[in-house]
Amino acid sequence: MSTSPLESWIKTKIGISAQEPLTRGALESYQLHRLRETVEYARQHSPFYRSRLAEVRGEEIRAPEDIARLPFTTTAELLEDERRFLCVSQGEIERVVTIRSSGTTAPPKRLHFTAEDLELTVDFFHRGMSTMVKPGDRVLILMPGELPGSVGDLLVKGLRRMEVEGIVHGLVRDAGEVIERIVSEEIHCLVGLPVQVLALARHPDAARIPLGWLKSVLLSADHVPSSVVRVLTAAWGVRVFNHYGMTEMGLGGGVECRRLRGYHLREADLWFEVVDPESGRPLPDGEPGEVVFTTLTRRGMPLIRYRTGDRARFLPDPCSCGTVLRRLERVRGRLAGDIILAGGHRLNIAELDEVLFPLPFLLDYQAVVRSDDGRACLDIAIETTAAAGGEAPPLVRRALLEVRAVRRAVADGRLMLGAVGRDAFARSISIKRTVVDRRKEQ
Repeated sequence: MSTSPLESWIKTKIGISAQEPLTRGALESYQLHRLRETVEYARQHSPFYRSRLAEVRGEEIRAPEDIARLPFTTTAELLEDERRFLCVSQGEIERVVTIRSSGTTAPPKRLHFTAEDLELTVDFFHRGMSTMVKPGDRVLILMPGELPGSVGDLLVKGLRRMEVEGIVHGLVRDAGEVIERIVSEEIHCLVGLPVQVLALARHPDAARIPLGWLKSVLLSADHVPSSVVRVLTAAWGVRVFNHYGMTEMGLGGGVECRRLRGYHLREADLWFEVVDPESGRPLPDGEPGEVVFTTLTRRGMPLIRYRTGDRARFLPDPCSCGTVLRRLERVRGRLAGDIILAGGHRLNIAELDEVLFPLPFLLDYQAVVRSDDGRACLDIAIETTAAAGGEAPPLVRRALLEVRAVRRAVADGRLMLGAVGRDAFARSISIKRTVVDRRKEQ
C-alpha cells in the first residue's frame, strides 16, 4: 500500500528533491523557520499580534518546545474584532467567510483570505483527494459551493487539477434526489457530512446503488462516528475516509491515507499541537487534549496557537503506510460539548453517537439535558426511517444505558431518561452537532 501522497507534496513544498527522503528533522527545521517568520510577520503587520507578541521575537523560537512561550489565540478574541488580525489591506482580501457557530443570535466569526491563501487550500485538496480518486472519476460534493472561495468551489478546483470532475450539489435536502444523481451521473465518490451521508445509506432507494458502485466516501465538517463509518462500509462496500479541517485552518488540516488510521497533517502549512485544556501545557504523543494550530504560510490573516476546542491526540506509532508525517487521531468531538452531570459524570455527543447510530432505523437525533424537579433529565428527539415502528423509543432508551456516564448517573438517581420522540425533532442550524444543555435556561 502506497505512502500518503501528502508526503511527496510536502517534500516539494519544503524544497527537498525527489531523490532525497523526507525526515522528521528536515520537516521540523522547516517548520521552525516558518514559525519564526510568521511571528515576525504578524508582529509587524497585525495590530492584534503587535500588542500580543510585544515581548516575544521570532528569533527566540529555536526548538519545538519554545513554541510554549507564545500566547494562545482564542475564538473570543476573533469575535471581538477580527480586522485587528489582518496583515494586508482589505483590498488584498479575496474571500471573507462568516461562521455562525450556533443559532442565529451568537456573534459570527469572520475569516479573511487572500487569493494566495485560497490557493494553498486548493493545492491541499488536490493532493489529499488523490488518495481516493483517479483521473476520469466524478465526485458529488454534498457541501456548500455556490460562492467563489467556498469549500465546494475550492474542492472542484483542486479536483480539476487531477482531471477529476467535481459536482457541487450542496447540503442534502432530499436524499432520494441525491441517490438519483449518484446513479444517473455515475458518481464514484461522495464528499459530505457524516449524518447526511448516513441518511442516504438508510433511504429506501439506497438499494439502487449497487455494492461497489461508489469507490470512496470522504466525511468532513463534523465529528465522524465510527458507527457511521461501519454502516457506510457495509451498505456500499466502500472505503470511508475522514478529513479534518475548519475554516480557521483554511478549510483543510489533515486527511486519512488508505490505511484509515488517523489524519496525516498539512505540516508544511500548519503547526499542530495537543495541549492540556486546563493548563495549556503541551502534551506528549498519546495523551488526549485540545488541538491547537499555528498557520505557517498564510498572509492575509495568520493565526498563532489558535485553540480549536477539538478533542484528539497524536498517535505515537508511525503509520503503516510508511510516511514520516504525524498522525492525529480522529477528533472525538468538542471540549465545550461535554455536559457535566451531578456526581461528576461527563456526557458528550461522541459517546451517544457510538451507541445510537448502530440502530438501523435512526437517521439523526438531538440530545437535550434539562432540569426536572431538581434532577437532570435527558430527552432525545429522533428522526427515523419510514419503516421504524413503535419499538424505536424503547430501543433508543436501551441503547442510551450502554453509555457509561448515562448508566451510572441513572443508577445514582442523578439522571432520568425523559422523552424519546419524533415530534420534537428539528434540524440544528449549526453543522457541528452537540448535546444541548438547557439547565441554565430554566
